[in-house]
Amino acid sequence: MPTHVVVGSGPIGSSVARGLAERGERVRMVTRSGKGPSHPLIELVAADASDARRLTELTQGAETLYNCANPKYTEWEKLWFPMNDAMIAAAKAAGAVYVITGNLYVYGPQPGGHMTENSPLAAVGRKGKVRIQMWRDALASGVRTVEVRGSDYIGAGAVGVFSYSILPALNAGRAAYATADPDLPHSFTYTGDMASTMITLAHDERAWGKAWHTPTAPAISIRELADRYCDFVGRPHLTIRKLPRAVMRTAGLFQPMARELAEMDYQFYRPFHLDSSLTERTFGLQASPIEVGIRETAEDAQAIAARTM
Repeated sequence: MPTHVVVGSGPIGSSVARGLAERGERVRMVTRSGKGPSHPLIELVAADASDARRLTELTQGAETLYNCANPKYTEWEKLWFPMNDAMIAAAKAAGAVYVITGNLYVYGPQPGGHMTENSPLAAVGRKGKVRIQMWRDALASGVRTVEVRGSDYIGAGAVGVFSYSILPALNAGRAAYATADPDLPHSFTYTGDMASTMITLAHDERAWGKAWHTPTAPAISIRELADRYCDFVGRPHLTIRKLPRAVMRTAGLFQPMARELAEMDYQFYRPFHLDSSLTERTFGLQASPIEVGIRETAEDAQAIAARTM
């Protein structure tokens, strides 16, 4: 019988599962593919997380259920609500704590780009409104729940502006064209910090019924992050050019993914600061230095390159 159920095997779900297993606790990881990290204490199960009956069976006896799912980005409105409803039902049946991997979409554009846990839930895009409703549904369900919110990820397996704009250009030896202003401050959350914060808050009653920000290093620009990455891997600094906002908006008329990215582009064309001081003070947690995420990202990229040679 598992002590914890983790839905999703992306960088956060895998880090949560490994972190729990390294503490000697049994984990059941649920994904459509049945794939995930290899560990004697991690059981991998193939199942549809939107199937409430099946997920309830798999969660029976668990203390916590971690929502680390990552449905197709262009279909959030269709896919998220059935999955969230199923996880709420499974957590309620098991009497488990429901821990949600959250993000900053719920806040929408904020004055000065600064966000705290008390910032209004003022999302203007569809995806932000989906996340607001998911959180409200969890709160209204009566389950013990907590949402941990992070900014754009950096770390092994992280997907975001750095991985899809900067790394490919660096690997190809060309200039990068960023769908962002590369010189504005932007918060980057280390995936390892996200996972460890979720584990810590799941077991602390003070956290339940609230949303918290993952301890995150001070914001830096995309250009500075790229320069630090290049310094770490011993490469010349990369030329980064800013794409006008209109480019993605025009592309979005024809490409669904471009349309979804354009909806959230306010995050990258104005300052974007995650304030995690409340979490740090309350639970005694600290953000890892940005160099930790850079090192892990570089090591992961090198490992992928070695496997494809």
